[in-house]
Amino acid sequence: MANSKKTYGLIGKKLDHSFSTKYFAEKFAKENISNAEYLNFPLEKIEDIRSLLKKEKNLAGLNITIPYKRQILPFLNKLSPEAKKVGAVNTIEFKDGLMIGHNTDVIGFEQSLTPLLNKKHKTALLFGTGGASKAVEFVLKKLKIPFKIVSRTKTKHTLTLKEINKRTLLEHEILINTTPLGTFPKVDECLDITYQGLNAHHLVYDLVYNPEETLFLQKAKKQGSKIKNGREMLELQAEASWAIWNN
Repeated sequence: MANSKKTYGLIGKKLDHSFSTKYFAEKFAKENISNAEYLNFPLEKIEDIRSLLKKEKNLAGLNITIPYKRQILPFLNKLSPEAKKVGAVNTIEFKDGLMIGHNTDVIGFEQSLTPLLNKKHKTALLFGTGGASKAVEFVLKKLKIPFKIVSRTKTKHTLTLKEINKRTLLEHEILINTTPLGTFPKVDECLDITYQGLNAHHLVYDLVYNPEETLFLQKAKKQGSKIKNGREMLELQAEASWAIWNN
């Protein structure tokens, strides 16, 4: 039967940059999973989720990306305890007629970051305030790593890029970019900071994974810093999502 396939997919605004469909297509082929498909569902606005749910009758699970990880919350029936604490969702489970929100970004980020940490990595600068940054905040708090948030606008709780000088960089050994800056095709964009303030003691992590080395990572690498892109995080969170959908 043509409609017996379970449909999984990704919702977001622009999905050309996403590796999720390729990742799951390869997973299904490798593991001989023939009754499943993983599709991109670009939504112009989050309210379009309603028509998607009506149209796609075989939805068995969804992932969520920029910019809907927080905007999706009012459409869900329930949140996992972790998603509730994070305040953002990247995975939807369909169970007993309910839409349940989870956050597997937490698993992906924590498992990909932890092996890179050493005693010198005491404090972090977190760039961005979107849905992905909420998962990163959650993990840093869990690991008891103090951090400062850097955003475009100055608030009581955030710094701006203009305030990040050499001294600030020396005082924070971990830099994490959660913004989409530098994502293909805009590969010539990066955070406007003083990269000369970085050195071999720094760990520089970019959640962007396309391209493999963003300009942000290239500039950090030139200074001798340890670098990491978001590819492993993507794969780990994808596997965690799959486990939730098929538990």
